[in-house]
Amino acid sequence: MNEIDGKGRTIRELLGKKFSVDFYQREYKWQTKQVRELLDDLAESFLAHYKQNDERNAVQKYGHYFLGSVILSNDDKKKKTFVIDGQQRLTTLTLLLIYLLRRQGDKPDRVKLDDLIYSEKYGTKSFNLDVPERKACMEALFTGQHFDPNGQPESVQNIIARYQDIDAVFPKEIGESALPYFADWLIENVNLVEISATSDEDAYTIFETMNDRGLSLSPLDMLKGYLLANITDDEKRAAANQLWKVRVQELVELGKEEDADAVKAWLRSQYAQSIRERKKGAHPGDFDRLGTEFHRWVKEQEKKIGLHKSDDFARFIQHDMNFYGQQFHRVRHASLKLTPGLEAVYYNAQNDFTLQYPLLLAPLLPDDPEDVVTHKLRIVAEFLDILIARRAVNYLSLNYSAMSYNVFLIMKDIRAKNVDELVTVLTDRLLNLGCDFNGTSDGSRKGVQDFRLNQWSKRYIHQMLARMTAFVEVQSGLPNHFVEYVAEGKNRYEIEHIWANHPEHHAEEIPDASDFDNWRNSIGGLLLLPKSFNASYGDLPYAEKLEHYNGQNLLARSLHQNCYDHDPGFLKFVQQSGLPFKPLPQFKKDDLEARQQLYHKVAEAIWNPKRLQVAVQ
Repeated sequence: MNEIDGKGRTIRELLGKKFSVDFYQREYKWQTKQVRELLDDLAESFLAHYKQNDERNAVQKYGHYFLGSVILSNDDKKKKTFVIDGQQRLTTLTLLLIYLLRRQGDKPDRVKLDDLIYSEKYGTKSFNLDVPERKACMEALFTGQHFDPNGQPESVQNIIARYQDIDAVFPKEIGESALPYFADWLIENVNLVEISATSDEDAYTIFETMNDRGLSLSPLDMLKGYLLANITDDEKRAAANQLWKVRVQELVELGKEEDADAVKAWLRSQYAQSIRERKKGAHPGDFDRLGTEFHRWVKEQEKKIGLHKSDDFARFIQHDMNFYGQQFHRVRHASLKLTPGLEAVYYNAQNDFTLQYPLLLAPLLPDDPEDVVTHKLRIVAEFLDILIARRAVNYLSLNYSAMSYNVFLIMKDIRAKNVDELVTVLTDRLLNLGCDFNGTSDGSRKGVQDFRLNQWSKRYIHQMLARMTAFVEVQSGLPNHFVEYVAEGKNRYEIEHIWANHPEHHAEEIPDASDFDNWRNSIGGLLLLPKSFNASYGDLPYAEKLEHYNGQNLLARSLHQNCYDHDPGFLKFVQQSGLPFKPLPQFKKDDLEARQQLYHKVAEAIWNPKRLQVAVQ
């Protein structure tokens, strides 16, 4: 092996260079979770030092943050520097720099970041992380242009999605005044170790050696080592080690990092007693640390969580980790596939509510009978389903930053509760939630009445229409097609406007074009239909579309008289439910308003708090 060079680098020093990623490297695979964790960690480290009245040059005295190592191959034959290990972080950092550059705009105090993103030579601009297949999408992000990722390679699709994640979850505590301070700190005080070799062969040897010799151990590996080292009985240690391997393998088969996510959810659900306050300078609490450094937290808190002697450490793995690992696997499986009895877990996952897992585990006890465990999981999942729907129709944020504190408080309230106590606590939570389908308690939001299609609400309206359609069909004796209604692919279902986009057709009732848009986008004026339907019939007048609706799902068919003449299952459902379904031979403003009220009633029937009591029957 030739000479190896390892040096500490700031982001400015590292990203000021030119890199390539060879064709045989894996795709850019980071998901929302990794981006969120990175941003939370960076924000936490920065805010621990930032003071609002600081001069800019005070940033150089702020603390540093270590982001790991990057292995590079400086191969003279290829005349390029290739990233052997670290492209996930370097790509994400480049996206973060583009976000900061665009957010700063032309402000006089902006931090110059351009040369860390791209360089220019002989009039040709190229990105410092230079990967040909990514050039077009990176250019679009850099210039703020729209880019359609459909049909693009996996890396390109993930790059677009992760940039959108950065925009969505960038910590609100870092406001406009703090932004240049954060940008300075990021490029000057965040460090990586650059390990350089003069050939790909040497670089890969370093990479393999670091992993083989444990220098890149994950927090989960370190937790396992610590726990096993404290079991003095050889047989018990061997049994605990074998059980750990079995449980971890089962989780890994669900997906990458599911094993670590299971441990985070378990420890948070049972032990977190504090969370970082959402203000500058606040310190991380148990909930935060268990999301990033759970191995250190367990070691520091061993006595508080009952780890005193060898048998306690054995029990921690064989009893606790085994039970909560199994239950995490169960609910994660239910989040990926509609599972009888745990349907709400799937619905919550469809809304990307990742915080549901510690909440689902919170009331469980390792000695609970199987039926009790199932009842508790159902109650919590149903509660979350109702909470998500109520917040969504009132345009209240459901992202991690907005919900983590509330989830933490609820989690503490329901920890170790029995079934009856759980129903009581969560029913009270819904009563005091401050919002329902009628609006918010302060009157600022109007619930379903004002719920309409826009860029923010689109995902929730799609889910809600899918739930309503499936509900009406199931209650009428038909199969549950919810999974089909939310599936991606060539035959996907899309939101259909009942009114075509022709304001002139409705000018007599709605002379103002902007008012027409509001009415047209109201949820009562929407259906969920196959993409091919919208392409073929979407622009037709209602009278012509109505006949075609009669051949679609039951919620669409309910607009047509035939549905009331030839569908006894549907008629029985309408009679028993009392829901105000009726055929609509025309669809004017009053008809749309009636349909809006119908959807309101259907929503209240689906997301009824009485479901919490039904869940235990």
